[in-house]
Amino acid sequence: MKKKNLSLTTSIKEKLDKKIVNMKESFDMVTIEVQSENLIDVCKQLKENKIFDFSQLIDLAGVDYSAYGHEEWETKKVTTAGFCRGRKNNKAVDKNRFAVVYHLLSINNNVRLRVKCYIDNNEPPCIPSVVNIWNSANWFEREAFDLFGIFFVGHNDLRRILTDYGFIGHPFRKDFPLIGEMEVRYDFNEQRIVYDPVSITERTLVPRVIRKDNRYK
Repeated sequence: MKKKNLSLTTSIKEKLDKKIVNMKESFDMVTIEVQSENLIDVCKQLKENKIFDFSQLIDLAGVDYSAYGHEEWETKKVTTAGFCRGRKNNKAVDKNRFAVVYHLLSINNNVRLRVKCYIDNNEPPCIPSVVNIWNSANWFEREAFDLFGIFFVGHNDLRRILTDYGFIGHPFRKDFPLIGEMEVRYDFNEQRIVYDPVSITERTLVPRVIRKDNRYK
């Protein structure tokens, strides 16, 4: 573990140990897992406490784990383990479906931190907004709301940012069809934009490849 990350993990254990679920280092960055009820308190300390001084929220992203660990297809002569989504033994994730991941930067300490918060399995999924802690979360939270349908409680302008106002569904959810739900066209007879049910056929974009070389003998 890098010296900066080691110092960060030590400080987190001293100040936040009772409010975090898990902590590890991956990809040269410390990752902590926080429950939603402790998210605001932890984020405030991470920003305001000079020991941490994470003054900047670089990114915020939603994650849908509903299909995590499931195979895309099965083949007869090739092991299915090679087609899983990064999970060993092809076991589906045993945590809640949705999560929000925050990437923080401490400019003064020159260190980064990843904060992960799983959301309770409710519909719609709800999590506290951090826009009052980091103003840069404004558009990030709107993006996660638009694409995943995650509601950020306390956000004062939560509306779609990438899709159309009349768009149905959330495109980054794993149960959202690749072909979409509706298609838009201009009707010259009616002189207006018309929404119709999608007319294209869903198809597999990745071909099934069964290789017959020395790697699979």
